This record gives sequence, C-alpha cells and structure tokens, in this order.
Amino acid sequence: TTIKSVRQMINDGVSIIDIGAMSSKPYSNELPEEEELQRLKNVLPLIIKEFPSDIFSIDTYRSNIAEYALDNGASIINDISAGLKDENILNIAKKYQAPYIAMHMQGSPQDMQIEPNYKNVLSEIMYFFSERMNVFSKVGLSDVIIDPGFGFGKSIEDNFQILKNLDYFQELNCPILAGISRKSMIYKPLEISPNEALNGTSALHFEALRNGANILRVHDVKEAKEVIDLFKIYQKTED
Repeated sequence: TTIKSVRQMINDGVSIIDIGAMSSKPYSNELPEEEELQRLKNVLPLIIKEFPSDIFSIDTYRSNIAEYALDNGASIINDISAGLKDENILNIAKKYQAPYIAMHMQGSPQDMQIEPNYKNVLSEIMYFFSERMNVFSKVGLSDVIIDPGFGFGKSIEDNFQILKNLDYFQELNCPILAGISRKSMIYKPLEISPNEALNGTSALHFEALRNGANILRVHDVKEAKEVIDLFKIYQKTED
C-alpha cells in the first residue's frame, strides 16, 4: 500500500516525499525511539529501493533516526522542533550536507493546541527563527528552510495572521514552507471534516504562494500542482 501511494504521488508530480514514523498531530503521544526506528526500518529501505532517483525527507527530531534515514537514502531532514529536542540533529544535517527544515512550534504535540497564546505571533516567530538561525550558523548549516508551523501551537486566528503575512519571514533569506493542507484552520471554520477540506486547502495554497511560500507540504499532489501551475500563470499576468 505504501509503495502504491508513493508511486501515485510521483506520477502526480510530487517533488519531495516526506516520510515519518511518528505522528506529530495535536494530542499525539511520543513514541519510544526504538519503536520509531523500527517502524522506519520496515518501510524506508523498501521505498528507496523502489524509487532510487526520487527525493525523500525524514520527518523526525531525533538525531539517530535522521542519521539512519540519511544513511539509507533520504536526503532532507524535516524537524518540527528546529533542533531544540535533540541539538545533535544539526550536526547530522551538517555531516551529510542535508537541507534542513526547521519548524516553529509552541509547546509539544501533546499540549500545543491547549490554549496557545502570543502577544504578537509574527514577531515571536521571527524572534524564534532569528535565534535558531544564529545556532544553525555556528554549526555550519547554510541550507535551511523555515516552516512557521501552521497548527503547531497556533489558534485559527494565529494561523490566518501568519498566512496573510508570510512575506514577513522573507527577511530571514530562507525558503518558506507552508503546511496547511486539510488542517483545522480550514475545516473548523467551515464546519466540515478534514476529508471535505480540499477546496479550502486549494484556496489557501494559492494565497500562501501569493504571500511568499516557496514549498507546499500537501496531501493532494495533483490538485496542489494545479494550484502551482495556475499561480505561475497568475504571476506572469499580474502586472
């Protein structure tokens, strides 16, 4: 089933396939490292063998998991903790010269959506990334992608404020990743289920691109590619 899903994503035009062995959705529980590694060992080698020329990222905040994945064919690290959970993951990214995705999260997956609170969500996220970029620079990481962390310790209002002001983070001089696909900022206001949130997702994907997103993290590759293609046409005719 996993191989079939990956093949479908590739056929639909995916650029990067993100693989993780532990959920980080709100209220999810942390797995023991041994279990996360075993789950990954059951899947990653099979996928890499089947699709050796495609690009895979490993979704983890643990340095040992990241090193295993990079040793076995992954080429990008996607870390929801931006190195705060296990700072050695930065050394692993440096060792393998792997692009590093750093996400902002208030709290942890277990508690992040229990009354998230900011005085100014934009300036606080900017301060967070500015501090982390200093750390990354000291380690020698230069290929960094930032993810403001939609839904990771954010209210619906916070999420829309971030979306409207994504270009605010361009001064960090890093590509910006937006992960908004089928999230609660879409389906809760519309009073629908995540399965019904494709239309809303496509609308917000266009807005994210318009406001400075460089990478979209999506569930629906074909539809997202259509949004990107339309956005390219829009850009050409904007003036």
